[in-house]
Amino acid sequence: MIAGPTAGGKSGLATRIAERFDGTVINADALQVYRELEILTARPTGAELARARHRLYGVLAATDPCSAARWRALALDAIAAAPGLAIVVGGTGLYLRALMRGLAPLPAVPAAVRAAAVARRSVLGPEAFHREVAVRDPAMAARLPVGDRQRLVRAWEIFEATGKPWSDWLAAPDEPPPSGLRFAVMAVAPPRAELYRAIDRRLVAMVERGALDEVRGLAALDPALPVHKALGARELARHLRGELALADALAAAQQATRRYAKRQITWLRHQLPGATWFGAQYSDQLSPEIFSFIRKMG
Repeated sequence: MIAGPTAGGKSGLATRIAERFDGTVINADALQVYRELEILTARPTGAELARARHRLYGVLAATDPCSAARWRALALDAIAAAPGLAIVVGGTGLYLRALMRGLAPLPAVPAAVRAAAVARRSVLGPEAFHREVAVRDPAMAARLPVGDRQRLVRAWEIFEATGKPWSDWLAAPDEPPPSGLRFAVMAVAPPRAELYRAIDRRLVAMVERGALDEVRGLAALDPALPVHKALGARELARHLRGELALADALAAAQQATRRYAKRQITWLRHQLPGATWFGAQYSDQLSPEIFSFIRKMG
């Protein structure tokens, strides 16, 4: 299992390991599962895909939302089908945690309650709705920004349906790990300045490769769909609407991505306490150290 912040070199490392150990790379990025997000999510290139087996990349339409539970089921199937070493790679910490520890049981929410949650947010507006969620579930509201529409609506509807905060449901004991699987967990986290430079360069390259066309293709989709959370999508969409110059949109996207990477590292260090961390961006110079780690774990 390879974790780490965006632009830290995870995909390149996973492909190199797959080549060395005849492995299968399995995506654990919540947005790389969508076909429409090839550039914005830095999905492996055709050349990388040709070098090793890759699974769960671009397998769903943008209109077919994926949850952690659904991804976990897909990942377990992909792991079972892998002929050799399975290499799960991605920066979506919830997905990695779900694979190793399972997911807390959550109640079914009636469609009418879900519709009421969406309508309530529409009537109140984002800030007032966030305050209302804070009354029902203070712990969850403290973790979620005002703009996280999907999860705030989820917190509201779960409390309304059950009388119990979502944060309490999530605190339920973990499931036992999947039978027969052992996890060797590593994380790649370059020094902050190096990581931020890599983020900035990658966003420039994305725009040069056609990220604006990719964002343009998302405009007609329901704004509640997860694909709109792709890093850089919001800022580049503002440029397309004439609200920002391209240089300003790119700078805003770079800043937002750097902040996201910082949060990723904090989350992963807290949620994957047993991981072995490699404090550099992946390059071939790291290969002997990482290959030795894998052999020892095997």
